[in-house]
Amino acid sequence: MPSCPPAKTEVLIVGGGAAGWLTAAVLSATHNLDEGVLAQQPRVQVTVLESPDVPTIGVGEGTWPSMRQTLKLIGLSETEFFRCCDVSAKQGSLFVDWLKPGSSYLHPFTLPSGWPEFNLAACWLPFATDIAFADAVTTQYQLSRAGFAPRLPQAPDYQPVLNYGYHLNAGKFTALLQRHCQDKLGVRYIPAHLKEVVLRGDGAIDKLLAMPAGRNDLAAYQADLYVDCTGMQSLLLGQALKTPLNSVKHILFNDRALAVQVPYPDAQTPIASNTISTAQHSGWVWDIGLPTRRGVGFVYASDYCSDDEADACLRSYLTQSAGAELAAAAEPRKLQFQPGYRNGCWQQNCVAVGMAAGFIEPLEASALALVEWSAKTLAAALPLDVALYPLAAAKMNRTFLRHWQQIIEFLKLHYVLSERDTPYWRAHRETASIPQTLQDQLQLWQQQVPQPLDFAYQDLLFPAASYQYVLYGMGALTQTLAAKPSQQAKARALFAQNYQDLTKLQQLLPDNRQLLQQLAMKN
Repeated sequence: MPSCPPAKTEVLIVGGGAAGWLTAAVLSATHNLDEGVLAQQPRVQVTVLESPDVPTIGVGEGTWPSMRQTLKLIGLSETEFFRCCDVSAKQGSLFVDWLKPGSSYLHPFTLPSGWPEFNLAACWLPFATDIAFADAVTTQYQLSRAGFAPRLPQAPDYQPVLNYGYHLNAGKFTALLQRHCQDKLGVRYIPAHLKEVVLRGDGAIDKLLAMPAGRNDLAAYQADLYVDCTGMQSLLLGQALKTPLNSVKHILFNDRALAVQVPYPDAQTPIASNTISTAQHSGWVWDIGLPTRRGVGFVYASDYCSDDEADACLRSYLTQSAGAELAAAAEPRKLQFQPGYRNGCWQQNCVAVGMAAGFIEPLEASALALVEWSAKTLAAALPLDVALYPLAAAKMNRTFLRHWQQIIEFLKLHYVLSERDTPYWRAHRETASIPQTLQDQLQLWQQQVPQPLDFAYQDLLFPAASYQYVLYGMGALTQTLAAKPSQQAKARALFAQNYQDLTKLQQLLPDNRQLLQQLAMKN
């Protein structure tokens, strides 16, 4: 029989950034924090070994609403978070020109009224030409597009009126997490440059050799469990343990991005409530509104677009949205990535979190959401006798692979439904590039509205309602039987309630900049 869990588990996180420090915070808060009081004897001792010379991209990043619960878990004040990290509220993703030039739709964070007990989609379908799906089933469509904030400034931290996540400055977020982890959560910090990963005879990690900052000699570091947060290099899981990368470039073609920071013309410029995603000839542009600037980037596929063409496309977008002078002066940074995910995130005594485990593209902002899931799943597994690591790893890896499969299919859905007529978009619609599961779902959704039972497991990253928002936002309607009279009556009541709530909230909620100004003055 396995022995009892160890009195203390030593966890060494390699690499900082948002992934490393957020994982450190979740692990320590879960095991060592009790009602805000840090235990004198930690159950899980967390150490972060981070090279001080690795820069952050810092172009602006989006989170899901799950981040509210994560920040609350680690004991971070939301008001402080807003003040320190150039944070604005994110209420969803606005897709411009994805179906065809001139089109737009919203994928909001608020679920349709009545969900999941009642599925409004079938009752909306007869009115599809009169009102957008998201507009009919939630107030967030009109409120977010008009720039209203999703919460009240006088409300307690993390208390929403409408469901929301965040837009944030990734560099400042990392700095805040690092301070919070060291000051409040007992996380140890070692600034050092990783030089070598030494393996045991059984293939697990024995120790790490690193050069501490300011020294010229190597030091050895050992732990019970190692967490790889080294980004796309995947120095532990990928390179040392040789865990293969499953490429998805044959499904989702993007492998390049250009990113730039864009100042506002003045301090009172409205802040967008949604990540704005605008389709282009051979890719798409993200536009993220922070309090002091915008983070803008162009994601593209090198097989269909040269770097020079990408630069011209980004500058054209900037010219239209910010002016010719700023567009001409912009100095975009080029990012390259291999779209894919590792064949499991937990191997031996090593768990990869963030881009070390996989990355596809920034569409729908799943990167930080996966960091949250990974950190919380790992925290739930610890402390654990090392003899049981294989069982915990198998369990975590099964869910990891399911999540990646859903991400791939959900992102592909956006491309498959497009009517844009260029080689890039036509290639996305070729049957050979569409996963069979998604092909089957699209056939079913011709006569059945998306519902939770359409999916093989229940802990979905993207709920069935998200598929409805994209499917119906892109104009792919379901030809289904009319709803029962009782269902139609219930739907009418929900539609009417949405309209009443919309009227009230328009009078109640501040705009995004007003929210930030009032939070800045809050005690």
